[in-house]
Amino acid sequence: MRREQRRRLTALCLLLLVAFLILRPRLQDSFSFRMWSRHRGLQAENGQFLLEGEPLRILGGSMHYFRIPKEYWRDRLMKMKACGLNTLTTYVPWNLHEPQRGKFDFSENLDLGTYLDIAAEVGLWVILRPGPYICAEWDLGGLPSWLLRDKDMQLRTTYKGFAEATNAYFDQLVSKVVRHQYTRGGAIIAVQVENEYGSYAKDANYMEFIKTALLRRGIVEMLLTSDNKDGISSGSMEGVLATINFQKIEPILFTYLESIQGNKPVMVMEYWTGWFDHWGGDHHVFDVDQMVSTVSDVLTKGASINLYMFHGGTNFGFMNGALHFHEYRSDVTSYDYDAPLTEAGDYTSKYFKLRELFSKHYTDPLPPAPVLFTKTAYGAVSLKRCVSLWDALQLTGEPFRSELPVNMENLPVNDGNGQSYGYTLYETVIYGGGKFQTKGNVRDRAQVFISGQSVGFVDYKSQELDIAEVPGYRKLRILVENCGRVNYGARINDQRKGLVGEVFLRDIPLRNYRIYSLDMNATFMSSLNSIQWSDVSEENKGPVFCQGSLQVNYSPTDTYLSMKGWKKGVVFVNGKNLGRYWDIGPQETLYVPGSWLWLGVNTITIFEEQEVGSALYSVDSPYLGRTQYVD
Repeated sequence: MRREQRRRLTALCLLLLVAFLILRPRLQDSFSFRMWSRHRGLQAENGQFLLEGEPLRILGGSMHYFRIPKEYWRDRLMKMKACGLNTLTTYVPWNLHEPQRGKFDFSENLDLGTYLDIAAEVGLWVILRPGPYICAEWDLGGLPSWLLRDKDMQLRTTYKGFAEATNAYFDQLVSKVVRHQYTRGGAIIAVQVENEYGSYAKDANYMEFIKTALLRRGIVEMLLTSDNKDGISSGSMEGVLATINFQKIEPILFTYLESIQGNKPVMVMEYWTGWFDHWGGDHHVFDVDQMVSTVSDVLTKGASINLYMFHGGTNFGFMNGALHFHEYRSDVTSYDYDAPLTEAGDYTSKYFKLRELFSKHYTDPLPPAPVLFTKTAYGAVSLKRCVSLWDALQLTGEPFRSELPVNMENLPVNDGNGQSYGYTLYETVIYGGGKFQTKGNVRDRAQVFISGQSVGFVDYKSQELDIAEVPGYRKLRILVENCGRVNYGARINDQRKGLVGEVFLRDIPLRNYRIYSLDMNATFMSSLNSIQWSDVSEENKGPVFCQGSLQVNYSPTDTYLSMKGWKKGVVFVNGKNLGRYWDIGPQETLYVPGSWLWLGVNTITIFEEQEVGSALYSVDSPYLGRTQYVD
């Protein structure tokens, strides 16, 4: 009996030894990254970065977890590592993590902790950019819209209302990330204080407030600021390393950095590998050879660099931002950015040329580039039924009644947090006709209806419509779309949406509204199945919801929906909001992650503002529009 026990014990030991030998390289990598003796985090000394006293050249890439399906995080991070990068940089969107005041969400696609864990497992350091403002071509620069319920709100300042909300948010956020710091065995080697504040600079005490808020909650790693050339003089601060953002290298910027912080390392926090697009414009591309040449010049100067973006991803849902300088321009759904990895994570010539360049900075070969995911053209979507928006209003509950218009953020909905995104419908009764005037109080775009019939659109440029004179009373409906809040610039405090003031007929202000909140959240979209629908041929004029099915017979893969022939609206796949489409371009296809599809029948729901398209197709390649090279 004892001899048999000895044999079993010997066999078990041999099995453990074999397993150790097989797993030894992987265990060593994990051990060396997470468990090595950590005494000194990232330091900036003698013109270079040091980690544990050893020189470190930061080769970073920006990739935002909230723009990528969680199922694809590891794939994208492995592609980053295989390109020769050693550091991930990511923003953190406050508006998603605290969608309602005091209600926080760090689950599923917002599971920042898991994202940081995967980065560590892949072998990437992390520079965290927690805001609270992040810009990022993201609605309101990542700030939650419920802040705007305060009529006196001053965003990005030490105004009491903003400071208190920031402190409450940081209480939650920082507690989630402190364990991921380098000195705690994690991947975070540096944390950014706010974001490009020098270009805003409304409060001399604000940056110190944000810095202190981070330190008091346990952030111990190196602190950084990040500014473009116009803001760096106002955005830098004592005891925090200043970094620079640009697309074209200007030697004077390096000289200026050295002049304000002495013998510190130079870091380009954002080297813009491409550019974002706006509706009605072209798809921006940036020459690959020019990009690689600039990156090479930065490295030759001994500087560190972060590629913004390395992988852009998608502005799913209503999350796109906007700019408003001379005119209002909202960003498209795709955040492809002409980055080294496409919106769907595919390789580009930029990727391979950067990989070749970065490989020269390593003695060992880079990891092999992961195999790409398949893209599939599933063919036609079978459109089956439609229902008018007017018939779906019953699902929104009792409308809010008000003598005067109320902007969406101040509507008494969502547990007192107002409406953040989507559409708001304003109904009133008019007598006769005449000139309808908005006087700039429609934010951002509205379709106007008389007795259910569309009479046109109004926006920032077109502020008047002629309504035919008909004796008698008629119902006037104004369907207002929040097309995306400004994410950069001085107008950030002026981003309330819907009707933000009075509108007029024959110069007389309209009164007595019934207001419907149409944020098209998951609850509302699922409730559509509870009402009566019509055949597509019977109900094809907007505003209308259409529904069809996409058949997937094998394991689901990524695809794209071609919106050619449709006018303007939003698409949902199995209840998930893909984002907006608009026939003014440039973007004509919407990216559909394979992880959002099911084997078998998939439900496609479209909210079309004007007229149902003749067909809808799943295709295997994107079309982002006519290209324009960035100068």
